[in-house]
Amino acid sequence: MVKDQPAAPWRGAGSRTRRTAAPLSRRRGDAKLAWLLITPAVIGFLVFFAYPTARGLYFSFTEFHILTPARWVGLANFRELAGDSAFWHSLGVTVYFVVLSVVLGVLLSLITAVVLHRLTGSTVVRGLIILPFLISGVVAALVWQWMLDPQLGIVSALIEKVTGQHLLFFGDSDWAVPSLAAISVWKSMGYNAVLIFAGLGTIPPTVYEAGRLDGASEFQMFRRLTVPLLRPILVMVVILTVIGSFQVFDIVQVTTKGGPADSSNVLQMYIYRKAFGELDFGYASTMSLALFAMLIAITFTQMRLARANESDLN
Repeated sequence: MVKDQPAAPWRGAGSRTRRTAAPLSRRRGDAKLAWLLITPAVIGFLVFFAYPTARGLYFSFTEFHILTPARWVGLANFRELAGDSAFWHSLGVTVYFVVLSVVLGVLLSLITAVVLHRLTGSTVVRGLIILPFLISGVVAALVWQWMLDPQLGIVSALIEKVTGQHLLFFGDSDWAVPSLAAISVWKSMGYNAVLIFAGLGTIPPTVYEAGRLDGASEFQMFRRLTVPLLRPILVMVVILTVIGSFQVFDIVQVTTKGGPADSSNVLQMYIYRKAFGELDFGYASTMSLALFAMLIAITFTQMRLARANESDLN
């Protein structure tokens, strides 16, 4: 009687090798396909972001005019920046614009999103609300410049008819920055409202039902339930609005060009004048680097203080 022979060791090892070889080769094929798909994005990032950022960082330490080679000056541009009164004035104007845009923009976007969430879920209404965001900043600035024109503007005519006062929105130093902030809020409010509206959809209805059973009013539920539960979305909206407001340029260039008397000369406008008006690209790069550092610091501070990665729904 022939006894059953045990399987040879090489057979088991070979079967395990065959079982693992196919998934390994498939993973290698997936990795090649993934790299092939992201190659255009990587090239675009290197060409249009990484390389210009590195060149700008280098130029910030040089004296570079467009017709002469860059000359290394070390920290001379930063020392000039610290004593540049025009830079600090532009920074103050920019901060004023950012505060107005963020406070008014986020507040109006939050109210609009809550009203949409309570009254309608129509995609047509949401599309109409986000429409101003899709309009070019130059076009929006031109339209509002005509509407606020002190002689021919329909808004100026209505205000003068109701109040009897004649306002120079872009020609008055006190009204120039608030007028620019109003245009910025009008343009971005719809996009922010849609983001907040999406966040409202993640809040379970049972939360509001429990609030009503406890006798809470609509305002109390808004203040104690809606706003805390929307914290991650609101932090993201605030950060995006702050970054976009610090980078404002197009509506200023079209409407006021920094005037009157530099009352609306925001930082981006001052950088543009230094770079393309005076051809001082070294100093302009230094100011751009300072703005970049400020935005990073503000963003990380906001995320840390507001605990953007945490949600009260957990």
